[in-house]
Amino acid sequence: MGRHRKETPAATALDALETATGHYLGWLTTHNFSPDTVQARRDYLRYFHDWCRERGLESPTEITRPMLERYQRWLFHYRKANGQPLGFRTQTTRLTSLKGFFQWLTRHNYLLHNPASELVLPRIEQRLPKYVLTAREVEQVLQQPDTGNPDGLRDRAILETFYSTAMRRMELANLKIYDPDNERGTVMIRQGKGKKDRTIPIGERALAWIGKYTGEARTELVTGADDGTLFLNDMGEPYERPQLTALVRRYLIASEIGKVGGCHLFRHTVATLMLENGADIKVIQQLLGHVKITTTELYTHVAINFLKQVYAATHPAACLKRAEAEAELLATLDAEAEEGDD
Repeated sequence: MGRHRKETPAATALDALETATGHYLGWLTTHNFSPDTVQARRDYLRYFHDWCRERGLESPTEITRPMLERYQRWLFHYRKANGQPLGFRTQTTRLTSLKGFFQWLTRHNYLLHNPASELVLPRIEQRLPKYVLTAREVEQVLQQPDTGNPDGLRDRAILETFYSTAMRRMELANLKIYDPDNERGTVMIRQGKGKKDRTIPIGERALAWIGKYTGEARTELVTGADDGTLFLNDMGEPYERPQLTALVRRYLIASEIGKVGGCHLFRHTVATLMLENGADIKVIQQLLGHVKITTTELYTHVAINFLKQVYAATHPAACLKRAEAEAELLATLDAEAEEGDD
């Protein structure tokens, strides 16, 4: 008699949650989504998988809208190690990844119905940047690196580049030595956010510090093969984003201006100062690389100096106060004139 293999119940390859997720991430990769996007989706879906596993859910076909709403409530009540809740923006990001995943499953016939199609996401509050530097404060931060050594020279060039261009830390980390163009006064950002290239202006002072760094310091930082990355860390490697954040934060603290932040603080500062100096918001949008003008409009709420000027010139209370001051000044001048006649 032949031996019979014992069959055990199992989900099919197409129905298993883990397998379907692997196919989805592979699809994102083959359709040229950025590695950062694919990694983020992998992380967010892993959180959901862990939640499902604790409840015995192994297949996408077992997921219903009430279950997704239950997961949403779980995210709302979840507390991090420090006891703080997840922000609504974080909750929305995780839920958006789920909506994209289940939409993909439905379109590719893994599911007949999309359980996430009617999932209502939390409303995101519009938050203004906590800190924005003044021009004087920026100069104080820029003076902190010790430019007498290669590390300090590199750090000064990095800070100058952030301030001159308002580029993202990822974009700065990916710069190559041939991307700054001294002749044209521009810098090429290759494959920025959304995998988009763009050329933006860069100031003469930033270019001068970059030139000083590449001419005097970069060769001392190179170790092994040189792939042409412009800014190298102490190990002679391209910067990771957290390393750039730590670098900026260190010099902010050293400047003793009483404000904290990271690389994005320079983006906030540049956008705000340019708006206050009269730059058109569409120019700011192009500089920052924002897809939507609504993202850039955030800075119109921060640029308070211009608003104060308009307020002082047009608000009835301000105009009345100015008129009273002018009347008082005229009365003083008249009194002085009368004394002169005597």
